[in-house]
Amino acid sequence: MNIPASDLERLNNCRHHAPHDFYGWHQGTVRTRRPGAEAVELVTEAETVTMAPVGDDIWEAPLAEESDYRLRITYPDQPSIEVADGYHFLPTLGTLDQHLIGEGRHERLWDVLGANLKTYTTDMGEVTGTAFAVWAPNAEGVAVVGDFCGWNPTQYPMRCLGSTGIWEVFIPGVGEGERYKFAVHGKNSPRIDKADPMAKRTIAPPETASVVTKSEFAWSDDEWMAQRNDNLDVPMSVYELHVGSWKVGANYNSLREELIPYLVEHGFTHVEMLPVAEHPFGGSWGYQVSGYYSPSARWGTPDELRALINDLHKAGIGVFIDWVPAHFPKDEWALGRFDGQALYEHPDPRRGEQADWGTYVFDFGRNEVRNFLVANALYWAEEFHVDGLRVDAVASMLYLDYSRDEWLPNQYGGRENLEAVQFLQETNATLNRTHPGVLTIAEESTSWPGVTAPTHEGGLGFNLKWNMGWMNDTLEYFKHEPIHRSYHHGELTFSMIYAYSERYVLPFSHDEVVHGKGSLWERMPGDDWNKAAGLRALYGYMFSHPGKQLMFMGQEFGQTTEWSEGNSVDWSNLEGWGNEWHHGIKRLVRDLNVVYKQHPALWSQDYTQDGFQWVKADDANNNMLGYVRYGKDGSALLAVCNFSGSSVPNYDLWVPRDGDWELVLNTDDAVYQGAGNDLPSNLRSEDNHLHLHLPANSVQWYAFRG
Repeated sequence: MNIPASDLERLNNCRHHAPHDFYGWHQGTVRTRRPGAEAVELVTEAETVTMAPVGDDIWEAPLAEESDYRLRITYPDQPSIEVADGYHFLPTLGTLDQHLIGEGRHERLWDVLGANLKTYTTDMGEVTGTAFAVWAPNAEGVAVVGDFCGWNPTQYPMRCLGSTGIWEVFIPGVGEGERYKFAVHGKNSPRIDKADPMAKRTIAPPETASVVTKSEFAWSDDEWMAQRNDNLDVPMSVYELHVGSWKVGANYNSLREELIPYLVEHGFTHVEMLPVAEHPFGGSWGYQVSGYYSPSARWGTPDELRALINDLHKAGIGVFIDWVPAHFPKDEWALGRFDGQALYEHPDPRRGEQADWGTYVFDFGRNEVRNFLVANALYWAEEFHVDGLRVDAVASMLYLDYSRDEWLPNQYGGRENLEAVQFLQETNATLNRTHPGVLTIAEESTSWPGVTAPTHEGGLGFNLKWNMGWMNDTLEYFKHEPIHRSYHHGELTFSMIYAYSERYVLPFSHDEVVHGKGSLWERMPGDDWNKAAGLRALYGYMFSHPGKQLMFMGQEFGQTTEWSEGNSVDWSNLEGWGNEWHHGIKRLVRDLNVVYKQHPALWSQDYTQDGFQWVKADDANNNMLGYVRYGKDGSALLAVCNFSGSSVPNYDLWVPRDGDWELVLNTDDAVYQGAGNDLPSNLRSEDNHLHLHLPANSVQWYAFRG
């Protein structure tokens, strides 16, 4: 049977939905398309038959009964190669896979879409190759292109699997390391070569090709994974890191050698990496993602990232990564207008575009899009053993009018994005069910209720939320000269009014040290002495306030300059003469982490009012704060903060318990380059009163010893 002229035209233009109907074995004929071949032979177990060229690079030969066969192909000036025919294989996605994808419920989407290495046993031996599959329901034709076919879209056209919109083909002989893309022909639109949305590996930018890969990594973090859980009554001190600029030139491998000892030395319990998923523009810091399933090739291979996480776990350090399901860039070769029309993005620009960022916004109400994102969260937990996802820009997802002049209300006329709410709830609930030790952390900057409430109670289901209000109020307070702080006292005490409305992380993040805001060091008033004292006091306050802590790289030693992704952390602050302030801050942060972990009062009741009691909240005139933290074990720790510019040698403070109080941390200690006032290491309260020496611009912690 000849190929009808209309079908041949569509095959020639790569706009046919069913190339398998004509290529492979059909009614006694084997047909294959081999552009550039000078001879093709059909090889069976019984015989070898010369195939005849019939035009349009198509070759034919008779084969009476359907059976296993190979194709022996000769290209000019090259030895012959013998391969199986990918068009003789059944679809690599089963009907259950297709059904689950249509329902938006396939929890291992990466196993069936994208590029997956496969081996089949046939009558003539094993066949190894790559199964390619991509969702493009609006396309007229899709083909796999790559180095293995000279990027010719007529060589490996894909078939569309019914109404699913999924295109599929198995290509024998294509293996590990091969570069590829999908040539997508949209309706009434030209061919565009698209990176694979499900690619597990990429070529480093500015290249945009996807890479066939399979992990060979052997995990050895069983002990860590077995003890991991979602209990938040534990110490959590997070070091936020941008992989590319901790040390410029660093990569996943070098971080294993340098970062891990550094984190252990300083006592951090977790590291949080700015997005490691592939992104085209380095200046986005990873917050405009093009490859959601692929670690950025800038810094190494996927298995090298796995090795870094594995070693962090073995060193007792948890790993969070930033995850960006809110929006994605408009680069033509990536997700945007993937099959010639809005697909991953909402088709209405009033919902589908974020003008401030020049990005598209996901269509959270579409099953396949929701599945793409939920499965991606599961992918990082399953394939990379991450301990948590910090979800970026949640507020932009929740509100339909977020930073928009024109917006489309929801079905009830409101501004809430109901589809995004359902998506976040599904993601959190699914992660909690399948990987109960993996935490989700919301960067949500509004007062949306129930961000960390369980989904069965109507909440969004996050484990933690960044406390942006605390961060803004605290930094606003500390920028003032001490003499003016009494007018801003409420900016500190206000946080305790809402402290238990959510489960909070206290973040001094990368966002606070960019875009002209200056470093934390620069925001402290006064000369170097006072800047250093201010930072030490800030950290002493932060580590004793209810909630978990996060600081961005460089803050642990008081980096003097604003962060730039093009430069390393300013390690020069620790080099040479005259940098004793920074060594003092660095030592203080190390000791804060050590003492913090030693005292359950500072972390075991972060999220209940039983863990906190004011003992001095109203002394605005003296810029004083005093509070007691209580542990589940009955322990108590007193934090006293003097944020004024004057020392108070005999401050009378009411405390809830009489007995001995031991000084366990003093930010003004000489070892931190403080004034080194001679404070008694032990005090005894009588009639519920302590008399304290409070050095200027400092914080002291006293542990109750009974």
